[in-house]
Amino acid sequence: MKKHLCGILLASASLLTLGACSSDSSSAKNESAKTEWVSLFNGKNLDGWTAKFNGIPVGENYKDTFRVEDGLLTVSYDNWDGFEDDRFGHLFTNKSYSNYRIRVEYRFIGEQVTNDPKYSWAYRNNGVMLNSPPAESMGLDQPFPISAEAQLLGGNGVDERTTGNFCSPSTHIIQNGKLIKKHCLTSSSKTFHGDQWVWFEAEVKADGSVKHFINDELVFEYSEMQIDPSDPWGKKWLDQGNPLKVTKGHISVQAETHPTQFRTIEIKQLD
Repeated sequence: MKKHLCGILLASASLLTLGACSSDSSSAKNESAKTEWVSLFNGKNLDGWTAKFNGIPVGENYKDTFRVEDGLLTVSYDNWDGFEDDRFGHLFTNKSYSNYRIRVEYRFIGEQVTNDPKYSWAYRNNGVMLNSPPAESMGLDQPFPISAEAQLLGGNGVDERTTGNFCSPSTHIIQNGKLIKKHCLTSSSKTFHGDQWVWFEAEVKADGSVKHFINDELVFEYSEMQIDPSDPWGKKWLDQGNPLKVTKGHISVQAETHPTQFRTIEIKQLD
């Protein structure tokens, strides 16, 4: 009887152990799934994205500027005769994100669509706009979305020009305990000339802290992204009852006069 009882207890213990292992394995798989990189671009079309150009109704991909060519998300000005005054464009994710890492592989190609000195700053210039309101929230004549812009720049073949910088459309940030109101701040990155592919990655935490990486090197960081109440678009957003501090939002890429290609656009949710 004792032997029989011991056998039952041992069998039960084994089943419990196997059950626990199975549960742990399932949990591990679920955690692993949460931390995998997920592509935001399917390589075929612009499904999951919405375009908004300054002066153009939301959803209209003006002159087919954002397109897919050879599996690459491409900003093309083939259909433009010249750059129309401040007709900047942004391509937004339809989903909003919080507490994540975003990475893109990008390069600049071809020639800038305009020779107007007014837009010399936009030469080999694009950006990944972080924590934006949805495309539908933008005013018809709003040139840039409220966001923290991770500015992507290419070199001219001679001069130093960092990338992974920061610009602040309608926003402010905190750095070293101080409120920063300057519009653009340079990173510590190297300069990348020509049409070479470059990796940009940002870690965007739910507490408002953000880090920029170029080719896996930390080049810029800040905290507490917040709305600029003195900016007309920022004030309008706050007047609608939205919070001052920004901890989540949509992601967008730019069309700012220079042809650009994106080979990878991926996101990974953080715990």
